[in-house]
Amino acid sequence: MERRLSLAAACVFAVVAVLVSAWMPGQFTSQALDLHRLVGQLTVADQEWSALFRACDTVAGLACMAGVALVIRVREEWQGWLAMAMFGLCTAVGGLFPLDCAGCGGPLSFAHRAHVAAGVAANAAVLVAMVVLSARWRSTFTWLLTTATCAATMATHVADAVGRYAGLAQRVQVTLVAVWLLYLAARLLVEATPSPDSGPVHVVDEGSGHVVLLSSGPAGAWYQWEAVAEGLREGNRVLRFDRPGLGLSPAVPTPPTLYGEAARLAALVPGSERATVVARSVAAWHAEAFARLHPLRVARLVLVDPACERGPNIAWAGGLRAWAPALGATWGATALARTLGWLAHTLRTGLADPHGVYRTGRVVAAAAGEWLAKGEMAADLEEVRREHPVPSVPVTVISTGGQCAARLAECLGARLVVVAGEAERRAAVVEACQEPRVPG
Repeated sequence: MERRLSLAAACVFAVVAVLVSAWMPGQFTSQALDLHRLVGQLTVADQEWSALFRACDTVAGLACMAGVALVIRVREEWQGWLAMAMFGLCTAVGGLFPLDCAGCGGPLSFAHRAHVAAGVAANAAVLVAMVVLSARWRSTFTWLLTTATCAATMATHVADAVGRYAGLAQRVQVTLVAVWLLYLAARLLVEATPSPDSGPVHVVDEGSGHVVLLSSGPAGAWYQWEAVAEGLREGNRVLRFDRPGLGLSPAVPTPPTLYGEAARLAALVPGSERATVVARSVAAWHAEAFARLHPLRVARLVLVDPACERGPNIAWAGGLRAWAPALGATWGATALARTLGWLAHTLRTGLADPHGVYRTGRVVAAAAGEWLAKGEMAADLEEVRREHPVPSVPVTVISTGGQCAARLAECLGARLVVVAGEAERRAAVVEACQEPRVPG
């Protein structure tokens, strides 16, 4: 999937190169556009095709930002791709405003000033991107292209000040920028796509004694169980973990499934021991499936606020969730996480993000992938319930109330504990884990 995203980004940059070259045929639409006038004259308000050329600039800018968003993230290149995104933004903004006509007289309008400022910023941004990425890639061609573009930019300013051949110098400059965009497209096509980090899931193993396995809810991380783990460490071996893509665990290319998560819980229980499994929200589905599929590995189930809703329709969600791990490795997902991920986490849970895990694109993608998988997981859980009975182990359902929790408790033959807030919830979990259990 990462390779497909790189191909898509390459196609986008090729389209951007064509759009920023719209001046080439456009120069023949205006007799006033000679070698001394800048190609920006095509966007002057009184020009017949002004709206068309400004639309090309706006679409080119938006497409450039989309292309950057699809590029697979390489940490050392962030300044260069940020500059390319700024180039796209400034180009798009510039296209929204026409230049004033030369013979209009009077003070310059806001639109004129905005267009000029956006153009200057776009030129600066693309030069920064070229310098930074050339230094990272150590390519002779890109350094030559960067040097030529800088020289053409300086020549444009000098010629404009002198009043001769500014249009010619600028034509060379924007042509070189188009060549740079085509180079980006070609590089994404031929270079190997960076592989995301891989490895085992992140596990925190504390204490000794009976195994207690803590499984987080949607987008959860290991540290959110800290208060519960503190109350369980004495006399227990407490295991906390992050599912793939969440917390500190690397992402995996395959989307989550109910059977896969049940197998993960089984693999985390050491040796032939029987574990108490504490699971929250949708993880309660994983825990129930684990208990039914691996009845000899579980000593007790504690289900905290078990999920009730089925999630999105399986038909359309299946295709989307296959893309989630790859999208999590892109600059677009990283930008989304850096700007909104931590805020969404804080608003949803009221907790801080001391480890910065919600500022990474893989966590955003993993959370989205789990939400998209809920429909299929719900269907698989119904199948597991039909084919595998509940093992003879104590089950506790802890909830703030509601018919859903009551129905689940009845279905599992569980004890239902109704709590009023987070403090009561934590105390109820610790108490449930410390009650007499099935020996094993």
